[in-house]
Amino acid sequence: MCGIVGYLGNKKAYNILINGLRRLEYRGYDSSGIMLYNGELSVKKTKGKVSDLEVLYKNENDKRGNIGLGHTRWATHGPPNKINSHPHLSNSGELCIIHNGIIENYDALRTVLKRKGYDFKSDTDSEVLVNFIEEIKKSKKVKLGKAVRLALKEVVGAYAIAVFDKSNPSEIVTAKLGSPLAIGIGESEYYIGSDPSPFLEFTKKCIYLNDYEMAIISLKKGLILREITKDTILDPFIENLKHNIEEVEKGGYKHFMLKEIYEQPQSVTDTFRGRLISPSLPIKISSIEKSFEKFKSANRIIFISCGTSWHASLLGEYFFEELLRKPVEVEYASEFRYRNPVINENDIIIPISQSGETADTLAAIKMAKKRGAFLYGICNVVGSSIARETDTGVYTHAGSEIGVASTKAFTCQISLILLMALDLGKRMNTIDENRYQRIIKELSKLPELIERVLSIGEKTERIAKKFIKSPNFLYLGRGYHFPIALEGALKLKEISYIHAEGYPAAEMKHGPIALIDKNMPVVVIATKKGNYQKVVSNIMEIKAREGEIIAIVSEGDKEIESIANHFIEIPECDELIAPILANIPLQLLSYHIAEKKDCNVDQPRNLAKSVTVE
Repeated sequence: MCGIVGYLGNKKAYNILINGLRRLEYRGYDSSGIMLYNGELSVKKTKGKVSDLEVLYKNENDKRGNIGLGHTRWATHGPPNKINSHPHLSNSGELCIIHNGIIENYDALRTVLKRKGYDFKSDTDSEVLVNFIEEIKKSKKVKLGKAVRLALKEVVGAYAIAVFDKSNPSEIVTAKLGSPLAIGIGESEYYIGSDPSPFLEFTKKCIYLNDYEMAIISLKKGLILREITKDTILDPFIENLKHNIEEVEKGGYKHFMLKEIYEQPQSVTDTFRGRLISPSLPIKISSIEKSFEKFKSANRIIFISCGTSWHASLLGEYFFEELLRKPVEVEYASEFRYRNPVINENDIIIPISQSGETADTLAAIKMAKKRGAFLYGICNVVGSSIARETDTGVYTHAGSEIGVASTKAFTCQISLILLMALDLGKRMNTIDENRYQRIIKELSKLPELIERVLSIGEKTERIAKKFIKSPNFLYLGRGYHFPIALEGALKLKEISYIHAEGYPAAEMKHGPIALIDKNMPVVVIATKKGNYQKVVSNIMEIKAREGEIIAIVSEGDKEIESIANHFIEIPECDELIAPILANIPLQLLSYHIAEKKDCNVDQPRNLAKSVTVE
């Protein structure tokens, strides 16, 4: 949820930290702060965004130092204010910490420390942790690295931390459990980040810490990787990053979200690259090929996910049951992990997460793993925790997604899930050959079809202008379009703060119809393929109650055009591909409404990109 960044080397740390915080601000933006060391330890922090923090550094003397830590916060313990902002100092002022995560037993630790004479300025669990580390360091007369390790053995919760000790200013100690942490390795210098974006232009060499690992990073001794619980030295695995700095810049667009919406043709191309080579060649997903017998013999497939990824999972259920003829369930990871679900060895669990770090999904994975299920992960971020915790899986290759509201990652998820379902259905002989060939042919043209949908952006913007003062929206879809209705409503809620609900169109008469009047915009996904006449009937019912209808229709549809107040056309295509295309204008509609309301599109209030705490 929070973003952490650090630097240890010979460069000016401030420039690296402030630029890194800007790139990590999608992870949290309630408050921010920086610690610099230049013979003396200096901390500046403030409520608000990174731009507010920059104002505090008008004096060049305040920017001096070659070692530093930075943090941008998404509040968990204590309200967003200057006092609760990170970095936090220990009572002595010797130790400094930045922390992403939640320490669940912080209250018990605080009680113990208060008895020992410690006092606390903030409401945070992080200040408790840094003082707990200090108490162990003093009482046991150990160095910082050992003090951190011993403290973390007593901690319950999740963390990615970086700790600095001004009595030994040539090193920083980092550790991870649950929350992500990456270390960039340069020439006699080191970088720290919640993800690699803060150091992409400086080095491509990166270490992703695993759970229960800590790294002591020293300018004198280099990097030492240790296992926390067993205190064994580990050999670090250094990855060569393939990300480009352009991926984390706006590239001339007003917002990252808009840039990412328009990147979708290329993102889907990247998702299909090497997998869907041409309509005449078989689909090639190596992890499916290697795991085919598992899928073939599976009694049940269970998707687990949260938020937008849950909507992708719901569409995945429709795709898999249609094309594989296997029973499929979709679970909210946050509920799945706290039930006592029935999981068998012949079950396949498919967790989906853009970041690969979603805390509830990771916890559900670990529970399923203990019960013997086969885990097939779908995520976007290479080297993420879900990629490491699952038995096998597949990357979406959507590219870096900075806007908090997911767009291109969702489109790539559902495109990839359809490709997987087609591959498995073909291998299992559960899909008609003619239909298979027809869908593959259309799917190979999906990037071009998305381009055509994006070309109507101006029309979507004109429609959006009419609804910026609407307090409520209703989104309706049948069959494959129901998950898209849910996702469209979520997008509007996330970035425009307009209340919106998604429903199966057939459920409209079971409650939601009571809300419909001339002030209620109703978005209906009504493409030619799939229950078309039923949806037309629903639209007529809305019209009879003077609801304002915004219809997503197939090109050339004159029937709904004559009924709806507004309509947006998408290319006519197979009913399995239509929801992928119908999703695009809903993204644009949400974006333009939020932008015209002067909402912070990329950083909507109270949200963070990667939910790494419960």
